[in-house]
Amino acid sequence: MTPRGTRTGEDAEDLDVEEVLALVNDSNGTHLPDPAARGEKDSTPTPRKPDTRHRATPWPEARDIAERAARSATRAARRDPVSVPLDAALGLTLATPLDALTDLPSFDTSAMDGWAVAGPAPWDVRDEGVLAGHVGQAPLTDGEAVRIATGARIPADTTAVLRSEHGRTDDKGRLHATRGVVPGQDIRPRGQECRTGDQLLPIGTLVTPAVLGLAAAAGYDTVTAVPRARAEVLVLGDELLTEGLPHDGLIRDALGPMLPPWLRALGAEVTAVRRVRDDADALHRAMTTSDADVVITTGGTAAGPVDHVHPTLRRIGAELLVDGVKVRPGHPMLLARITETQHLVGLPGNPLAAVSGLLTLAEPLLRTLAARPAPEPYTLPLRDAVHGHPHDTRLVPVVLRGDEAVPLHYNGPAMLRGIAAADALAVVPPGGARPGQEAELLDLPWASAGIGVCFT
Repeated sequence: MTPRGTRTGEDAEDLDVEEVLALVNDSNGTHLPDPAARGEKDSTPTPRKPDTRHRATPWPEARDIAERAARSATRAARRDPVSVPLDAALGLTLATPLDALTDLPSFDTSAMDGWAVAGPAPWDVRDEGVLAGHVGQAPLTDGEAVRIATGARIPADTTAVLRSEHGRTDDKGRLHATRGVVPGQDIRPRGQECRTGDQLLPIGTLVTPAVLGLAAAAGYDTVTAVPRARAEVLVLGDELLTEGLPHDGLIRDALGPMLPPWLRALGAEVTAVRRVRDDADALHRAMTTSDADVVITTGGTAAGPVDHVHPTLRRIGAELLVDGVKVRPGHPMLLARITETQHLVGLPGNPLAAVSGLLTLAEPLLRTLAARPAPEPYTLPLRDAVHGHPHDTRLVPVVLRGDEAVPLHYNGPAMLRGIAAADALAVVPPGGARPGQEAELLDLPWASAGIGVCFT
């Protein structure tokens, strides 16, 4: 179904990314009304001053703030859709409808290996057969047949295709049918799937491998899509090793290898991964020299002696939109607006806490910048009880088994063993959940889309 308000043809080519996003929201039932219609000045949340005391943001509200921040950035950037070759379009969002450039199939074709036959049996068989991709033969006359391969062009005046297993030849070489022949059987007529100009897919469609195949079949070499948001990762910490075993108080960096493919799965183009030592000036240089749409930092979001993220954000005049979230793990995550079009997501340094920050703040931010539709929320009953935090939401790795979600062990903030085996994260409310209780699930990109890990 075409989203309400979808424009086609020349009008569609004039859409910018903000308009594409509006169409996606409208068709997905998640359109946020214009702030002016509500008497507000701006849909972006009022930033918290970084030097004042505050309370952490509730988890659902933090996700909404990230989404609205992306809408504000999209309006300010006025990014135009881009033409992308098919081999580079996986994971993008269509910015114009995919309309058929040809009939599919573009000529009558054989659906089976066998014989193209004309009139009633028996048939005299031509010596030369018809193969896919070859010029069609002369029209058939009644009582005549020709060997034909699947996908080959049907000769004119063909009555039907007789499958190989349904025909036999007599001692005179004439072809007989071993079962009844119905006119038109096993022939794919021209335009059976679509006619030139038919809309195959609407604006806002995520480009999957199947979409690439359809676009190619319909005659496309490129598609018009929403450009990827550019993301840069700043891995902070003097204690991190990039190879070998941990030693002498040093530990392996788990986030450097994990974040880039995860961000690509969320629709971003990762422009760089930079390692920044625990030095305020080095972090300042890294932040102020980045031209990415979204800067992702790891660690340094608390108030320790080498936690320089908050002071550096104050130094560059950034606005804190989210400063701490009521979620475990990942409580000290943050979202800041550096400029109208650039944001920073501060992830905690513990690996599972960083995953929590990715799905809480980076996912809605990047999804909205990419004009992807929001996933449909769903729940499943938990097989086992889950201990909860007294006041905060918990995100717990689970595997899906039938119609249940099975909580996994090794779900501490510094652990990756649970999430590495998980299909999703269960959203556990404050106080915990009992066995059989329904829980909202957040799919992991590779579990829900099947294409995220292949992004380049």
